[in-house]
This record gives sequence, structure tokens and C-alpha cells, in this order.
Amino acid sequence: MTVTKDSIIGDVLDANPEVAPFFIEIGMHCLGCPSARGESIEMACDVHGTDCAELVEKINNYLNNK
Repeated sequence: MTVTKDSIIGDVLDANPEVAPFFIEIGMHCLGCPSARGESIEMACDVHGTDCAELVEKINNYLNNK
């Protein structure tokens, strides 16, 4: 799975629950909330004031090396 800024957080977590800490460490603590089920990574990063490209890169690096 390749994650992009348009990936839905819930879909990413369903496929790879082990990446949840990457979201939590940047302040996305409510990963089970309805927003996470339908919100893109880019949308969530905008709300949380986080660099979307950095998060996507971190997740993809992890997934490519597991």
C-alpha cells in the first residue's frame, strides 16, 4: 500500500494498524472518531497544523521497510 495525502486515515489504519502511533505523535488522538473514517491525511494535517508531506513520507518509509 502506498499512502498519499489523499488517503483516508481509516483506510490506512484498517490496512496497517501499526502506523497509528505516527498519527498519535502529531496530535491525532481520536483515530476512532467518525472524522478519521472519512477524512484524508491532508485534511487532518491541516486541522492539526502538521506537515502532511512529512507524515506521508514517514508512513511510506515505515511500510516499505517492514
